[in-house]
Amino acid sequence: MSKVSEGLTHSAPSLVGRAGGESLGGESLGGESLRGESLGKKSRGRVPFPSPFWAFVQKEARHILRDRRTMLILFGMPVVLMLLFGFAITNDVKNVRTVIVTSRLTPQTQAALQRLAASEYFTIVATVPTPQEAEQLIRRQKADLYLTPYPKGQGSGWHITVDGADPNMAQQWATYAQAIIGRSGLTSNSPLVLTPSLKLLYNPQMRSAYNFVPAIMGMLLMLVCAMMTSISIVREKERGTMEVLLVSPVRPLMVIVAKAIPYLVLAFAVLIIILLMGHYVLAVPLAGSLVWIVLVSVIYILLALSLGLLISNIAQTQLVALLLSAMVLLLPVVMLSGMLFPIESMPRVLQWISAIMPPRYYIEAMRKLMIMGVGIQAVLREVLVLCAMTVVLLTVALVKFKVRLD
Repeated sequence: MSKVSEGLTHSAPSLVGRAGGESLGGESLGGESLRGESLGKKSRGRVPFPSPFWAFVQKEARHILRDRRTMLILFGMPVVLMLLFGFAITNDVKNVRTVIVTSRLTPQTQAALQRLAASEYFTIVATVPTPQEAEQLIRRQKADLYLTPYPKGQGSGWHITVDGADPNMAQQWATYAQAIIGRSGLTSNSPLVLTPSLKLLYNPQMRSAYNFVPAIMGMLLMLVCAMMTSISIVREKERGTMEVLLVSPVRPLMVIVAKAIPYLVLAFAVLIIILLMGHYVLAVPLAGSLVWIVLVSVIYILLALSLGLLISNIAQTQLVALLLSAMVLLLPVVMLSGMLFPIESMPRVLQWISAIMPPRYYIEAMRKLMIMGVGIQAVLREVLVLCAMTVVLLTVALVKFKVRLD
């Protein structure tokens, strides 16, 4: 037994030593391979400085692309708004429901009726013998206007009675009806009438899409750049990851720039979508230089990004950022930028407030470049105002950002 135990004790160290040697050898080989891999990584890691910066850009881009709701807002909203303002929400005069009072008809008035019925603006829905019956049709919302011929002895002509519940549209209906009836009332036997000649420049068909497409560009680019950028930065602050990003090897300013670049690219994509839909779907011309349209849009996008950065410095939660963006951006853009209502018709106080609204100048510049086809000299004032606003907003945003870091 003692010999057996001694044999085991003598053989065990050799086995252990052999096994240990293999394991140590494996460790040494593994260590060399790991050391080689680490050296290889270090050698491969020696890349120019922008690598961490572009890593932040890719991180933000992937975060945006993963969020389906954000992508739906960014690319669904332009398409929906273009279709709505192009086909549904329009001020174009079409299919105005018209009633004719047939108490007295002459060859001249019949010619006027035929021309009115042949136009695309008016649809004759009924003929009644008395004006009282025509007015009842308007009261029951079955007609928009009615025409009554002049009484006997007062010549050949029409009284036009319009539903004035919507004064803007009522004025347009009356103007269109007067133009059509006035042209058709002249015959070879009519006395000489000096009728002024009317010519509409840039928009002869008076299509509202010519007005709305530049306005939608101003509204959407502001919302995409300013609102989305501010919410993105505030989201990092809410989750507590902003401080982690700020202590990374990349400078804090580069972190903010990296978060803004994906929205800059998305704004260009939105701009291209609007221009393509406006030109090919809504038949809005691009009469001016496409280069100047893009360059002015770049200035406006940078202004919107600066405003988004400023909002993110003020707001501490995403809800506050959203409310600030809605109050500062959405309502003023729609109400005070000239998108829906002419600025000249506003009270003096509101005109002063609209003077500090960036979309006002961008929309004016786009209307001149796209619709009128003018050169950059004609929009130099708007471009200089946008540049000055960009510098001011970016300076204030960066100053507040540095104060927050301190």
